[in-house]
Amino acid sequence: MTASTWRRAAKRAIDVVGSAAGLVALSPLLGAVSAAIVVTMGRPVLFRHVRPGLRGRPFTLLKFRTLRPARPGERMDPATDERRATPLGRLLRATSLDELPQLWNVLRGDMSLVGPRPLLPAYLAVYTPEQARRHEVRPGLTGWAQVHGRRALPFSRRLALDVWYVDHWSLGLDAWILVRTVAVVALARGVLPGQRAADVDDLGLAEVLEEATHAPA
Repeated sequence: MTASTWRRAAKRAIDVVGSAAGLVALSPLLGAVSAAIVVTMGRPVLFRHVRPGLRGRPFTLLKFRTLRPARPGERMDPATDERRATPLGRLLRATSLDELPQLWNVLRGDMSLVGPRPLLPAYLAVYTPEQARRHEVRPGLTGWAQVHGRRALPFSRRLALDVWYVDHWSLGLDAWILVRTVAVVALARGVLPGQRAADVDDLGLAEVLEEATHAPA
């Protein structure tokens, strides 16, 4: 077994043990959040969305639902997300609790504990070859960009940090990112209430998403 193969096997073993332990340890919290969503928003509890994973292969991402259903005649797109977010949903987003169901994605092998965050399929067509290299590893529950500014970063900077991680990842770096993530989440760093994608979009990705959302079926 080569050193690279050993590192990847060790990373996957850590993902399995870490996600399984997290699901067990956090089960009371997961149950409480699920119950709160049912009471305040009804079912379904989980939001499911297809995202590109390792080598761009699609998988179904899980999150706790944070948005109320669209009203008659109301568009369902990123532009209305903030308006449709419920008080509970805003709290879940601010504390990143909405991301906890992705521990199941990690356990399944769709994701890793650490890696580039899974973005939207519509962006694949507009990545440069260098930016597309972010898909050479599994997407992560947290990542290098998330501990360097999170949503406050321009899109181009996030993608550059993702590629840097692909080129430099190690088990030690993953451990450091996980430790830093605890502090980032606890202090709510990089979370800007009311922020729109256009505020940090220096690549035109929001326009791509808008076109994809309203393209004829």
